[in-house]
Amino acid sequence: MRITSIALCTILGLLSSVSADAQEKTRIRFTLDWKLQGIHSWYYLAEKKGYFVNEGLDVAIDQGEGSAATVTRIMSGAFDAGFGDINAIIQNAAAHPGLAPVMVYMIYNSAPFAIATMKDGPIKTIKDLERHSVGGAAGSGALALLPTLAKLNGIDKNQITITNMAPNLLEQMLATRQADAGATYNITTYMNFVTMHVDPEKDVRWFYFKDYGIDLYSNGIMVSPKFLKEKPEAVRGLIRAINQAIIDVIKDPNEGIAALAEHEPLLNRAIEMQRLQLAFRTLMNTAEVDEIGLGDVKDGKIKSSIDLVSQTFDLPRRPDPIEVFDRSFLPPKADRKANFPKS
Repeated sequence: MRITSIALCTILGLLSSVSADAQEKTRIRFTLDWKLQGIHSWYYLAEKKGYFVNEGLDVAIDQGEGSAATVTRIMSGAFDAGFGDINAIIQNAAAHPGLAPVMVYMIYNSAPFAIATMKDGPIKTIKDLERHSVGGAAGSGALALLPTLAKLNGIDKNQITITNMAPNLLEQMLATRQADAGATYNITTYMNFVTMHVDPEKDVRWFYFKDYGIDLYSNGIMVSPKFLKEKPEAVRGLIRAINQAIIDVIKDPNEGIAALAEHEPLLNRAIEMQRLQLAFRTLMNTAEVDEIGLGDVKDGKIKSSIDLVSQTFDLPRRPDPIEVFDRSFLPPKADRKANFPKS
């Protein structure tokens, strides 16, 4: 009886210890911007390699409904953090001071906004948008920025025919010449062309907004102001874990895609590997990132981004940069250096 009691006490003690360890972990409800893709591989690699657990975190990752929707999902209280668009933060911070999430780690230092047109079509230069049709999803950031793009490049916006269409029809409309050009996100349209067996390099002409006066930031890690205030160390741990996983994926993309595929067995690995490499090449591997490291932004550029977004969407006020981006949670610059693969 005495031995049994001792054994029972030992088991209960172990169970209590395990329970206490579990209770000590900070739970973070994290939303992605869309369904699982190669550009999400680092979150699942961080989970697989124990980076979140090592930071005392229990991170629950959900698929998303769009980059802008990440902001509203966090504002609703359903999520603590997520991967989404800083331009949507600017819009919501202007209308709802103190309630919008704050970005704490920039991933896309170059925005994916672009005009795509078939190379054998009538649009050879950006000026050729006049007297032609431009399609896009209603409410998309790229389409909303089109008037600003036109103004900056001496284009008469009144001579552009705007065609609203479902997001999944854009590439088909371009390929069948039912629209002359599309205002879109390269990370999506490029890969949709690949799945249609259209060569996005040889058959498609790309006009990136950044090359025509609209140099914006885009997607990164954002956190609710409530969580930032109540769990600052958890935020630092989250960013350390994701930063390390991004560096790992840059070093070995196959490892990242493999971790992602464990969560989505039907994943087309070849397509998502190509999407990941496209993100590296066009959105992440920039001179700016080489200078300041992953995750950070330049003060002048973030201010000009806020100004441009405020003008484009006629916002009621211009948020202060600290309402939009807070670098105080970033790891040291030395820990944010990355060697991207050669193009």
